[in-house]
Amino acid sequence: MDTPTTSSTRPRPCAATVLKLLLPSALGVLIFFVPLELAGRRTILLDHMVTGARDLLGDASGLYALALIVAGAAYPLLRGTWRRSPTERIFTLLKLGGVAAALMALTGWGPAFLHQPDMLPFLFDKLVIPVGLIVPIGAIFLALLIGYGLLELVGVLVQPVMRPVWRTPGRSAIDAVASFVGSYSIGLLITNRVYQAGQYSAREAAIIATGFSTVSATFMIIVARTLDLMGVWNLYFWLTLLITFVVTAITVRLPPLSRMDDRKTDGEPEALPGRRLVTAWHTGLAVAARAPGLHRSVALNFREGLVMAISILPSIMSVGLLGLLAAKYTPLFEWLGWFFYPFVAVWGLEDAAALAQAAASGLAEMFLPALLMGEAEFVARFAAGVVSVSAVLFFSASIPCILATRIPLTVGRMLVVWFIRVALSLTLAVPTGYLVQALAG
Repeated sequence: MDTPTTSSTRPRPCAATVLKLLLPSALGVLIFFVPLELAGRRTILLDHMVTGARDLLGDASGLYALALIVAGAAYPLLRGTWRRSPTERIFTLLKLGGVAAALMALTGWGPAFLHQPDMLPFLFDKLVIPVGLIVPIGAIFLALLIGYGLLELVGVLVQPVMRPVWRTPGRSAIDAVASFVGSYSIGLLITNRVYQAGQYSAREAAIIATGFSTVSATFMIIVARTLDLMGVWNLYFWLTLLITFVVTAITVRLPPLSRMDDRKTDGEPEALPGRRLVTAWHTGLAVAARAPGLHRSVALNFREGLVMAISILPSIMSVGLLGLLAAKYTPLFEWLGWFFYPFVAVWGLEDAAALAQAAASGLAEMFLPALLMGEAEFVARFAAGVVSVSAVLFFSASIPCILATRIPLTVGRMLVVWFIRVALSLTLAVPTGYLVQALAG
């Protein structure tokens, strides 16, 4: 752990270093965190850029996504990483399956049931193409957030909250906000980058990946509309956020997360009493002073973003399709739902069995609980909307994203964390739904 130095021993920072901290950081905040209205649409600048890139590509956006998927399937074969373990071999085969699925999605070839709107078209148009654009484009600007001192400055400021509540460094607050206003893929890109730099331990990176990398606020609007919750949008939004982070605070204290390796090589400096703001400022300046040129940071981040994108997309197509097929054509999630039934039934909810089974289906795709509970009573709809967000982990996208990083989380560990998160989320969401119903009524 770094030892803070007193202000009297620190040299006065030069204007160039101050600008090197402030200008890239301010631009990064503007791009990732500030919603702006353009062409009648209000969202963050990064989202506008992704939309603009997709509009520019037009029909070629599908070919772009296919090229990334083919590259992603070829990558482990060319690098020889498929030989590392049985898991790597399985996922290499799944990535090759992802190429076939993408070709079917693009050409319309294959069985008719795969081309229903909630199957290949949903995966390819709503997940693969947007993720294929947002990860590389976001990576270009990621250097502004994590390379010039903002991460360290904010980290020192929010240490008193993050460390005791979620057992993560203060800098993890940036990951949480980036996931929420932008995309879980961007949050995971930040987490992976910081973990590889030795600034997160394996346990901290795993906590952030499974506890903070949830869907964005814009996707929450889609969930709320599907469940007819826009009439209570503010209550749904803030209470879902609260439940998500309360569940995270509990899961970090339970296995498997609590037993993971907590060693790291580069911790945050501890601030002396009454010196937090000064320590934060000088920590940020120290990082800015030794930061490389912007072009080098952008090149490095873009390369990592591109590698992450090609690693994610084939898995989204194959694993996501298998999950959607299992949810629609097998009783797997109905059976799994009975494990969650006691956590719902204890509140006397009429739709308890349906809600438990819908919550289980979220393991395949986070949007499924909202689709399945669209016609249910208010409390069940509200709880389904909360669980869609607070579960965090699902096979159509977030689990393949995590597996594409260096964070040491196995599928088995993620399934245990997912089960705990869903059980806790249902336990909290159902009584909260009754409360909102009373307030709204």
